[in-house]
Amino acid sequence: MADTERTAPDQVDGIVAAWRRERPDLDVSPLEVLSRVSRLARHLDLARRHAFDQWGLVAWEFDVLSALRRSGEPYQLSAGDLVRETLVTSGTMTNRIDRLVAHGMVARTASPTDRRTVLITLTAQGREAVDGALAGLVEDERDLLIGLSPQERDELAALLRRLLTPFEQD
Repeated sequence: MADTERTAPDQVDGIVAAWRRERPDLDVSPLEVLSRVSRLARHLDLARRHAFDQWGLVAWEFDVLSALRRSGEPYQLSAGDLVRETLVTSGTMTNRIDRLVAHGMVARTASPTDRRTVLITLTAQGREAVDGALAGLVEDERDLLIGLSPQERDELAALLRRLLTPFEQD
């Protein structure tokens, strides 16, 4: 792809130019980055919906199932671990687990080492759904990044990591 294609004006350029004209007293340069991030987030949401719809999932279901899948065999975590992984309240997680159990995606079992702890285990059906949704999601996300070379993707990932890290510190 030629450099001129990569640097062609987009809608954000027009928005920023208009704000600079209307509010020359403000430094609107953050809009050049964060408005693009916001617009990309909308496209990512659509890509995720598409990938999840193919497997009958919604975003929160994918989040819970993928936390279990990433945990490795036996694909099992406590409800508390899932709360920490997905950043929701324990009440919300209980509701989500109930719904996933009802759909056959996960199963509850008592911990063999602590009877007070309930373990949530990914079922074969849940694993098939999360694996399929992930494959579709990665393909859709790759399409979103098609305009960047592998090196540019690495550079962008590093910059976004640097920007995001302060917000994710304990």
